[in-house]
Amino acid sequence: MTYITLTFPFNVCCDVAKRFLSTAWLFKIATHKLLSVAKQSPVLPGTDIGWKNTFRKIVYEVISNRRYADGVIMLVRSVYESCRQLGVDFRSVELSDWLMFQQSELEYPAKSITLKPSYEFHITTADYSKNSYRDVVKPIVPKSYRLLLEKILEERQRYAGRVAIKSYGIRKDSLWIRGEVQITIPIDFYYKHMARRREPKGSLIGGIDVNVDRLNLAVIDEKGNLRDCKTFWFSEATTRGFSRRSAKSIIGAKIREMLSYAYHHNIKTLFLENPGVLGKLKLLWVRNGDRKHENYNYKKAVFRSSVIEMIALKTPLYGIEAKYVDPKGTTSSREHDEIMKRYGLDRHAASAYLIALRGLRNQ
Repeated sequence: MTYITLTFPFNVCCDVAKRFLSTAWLFKIATHKLLSVAKQSPVLPGTDIGWKNTFRKIVYEVISNRRYADGVIMLVRSVYESCRQLGVDFRSVELSDWLMFQQSELEYPAKSITLKPSYEFHITTADYSKNSYRDVVKPIVPKSYRLLLEKILEERQRYAGRVAIKSYGIRKDSLWIRGEVQITIPIDFYYKHMARRREPKGSLIGGIDVNVDRLNLAVIDEKGNLRDCKTFWFSEATTRGFSRRSAKSIIGAKIREMLSYAYHHNIKTLFLENPGVLGKLKLLWVRNGDRKHENYNYKKAVFRSSVIEMIALKTPLYGIEAKYVDPKGTTSSREHDEIMKRYGLDRHAASAYLIALRGLRNQ
């Protein structure tokens, strides 16, 4: 099953901020401890249950919340599995500078990060003495997502929760935190309740190749014939020193332009590269630092994954379904070279065509 993560910003201060910060630090300390133990283990379990049975006691000594402890375990395991996919030495991986805490299982209601009516979240936190609290946060929820949150409660949809601390500091002698509440839900549930426009009249298929400065769209029919190609540029958004907020706005505008183009050109399904294979596991993933591997550009993969996720979030607004394909061979293969020659395409347009073709074959 494929999942999608929704993000809602919030600000808290004073004692609540202290407890959020202490919980995040305990989660991080537990993650570093488990990562160190896992690196030294000659053999690691092959299942989620095996990891939990083996390491839960070690993690629980640091963060005494069973769901957060399992969140630590699944985080480290996701890093391990990603390294296996990419052929990277797991023992060389280091965690970067992040502060967050999460639960691993999807459940309704999520016990530690709980969605409540009126778009509130009741969140289990702890201080450094390991005393437990339930703090209430009311994040900023866009109007477009309010109905979706109501449907999660109404239909008792299972979800997983995460709290990410983006920044913190002292204002007027009080601690302030700027953070995000993130909830992960099945993408099918998201599409079911977020569709805004009627489905396109046609049955064409699109493939998207995401790069650091552009989106390439290739359109094919049900027989695999190439019908159209178009490039949507945002090169100014990736120049050195460019504001991240402005860059996100420009990329978002290009995504909307691309989806509007797809909608008006009768594209029913868009195929995207699977972010899990790109190195960003969709469920319970944290950026775990540069992997320092000559065949893997970490920053580029994270950027591409984030843009792919933005596209997947927006497609239901245009009545288009997004699906994922394995990107292996879509940028460098004999078939890719043949497509470039046959249609006179550049390598990025050829990649988009091959992604669409692979999606058609999978259907």
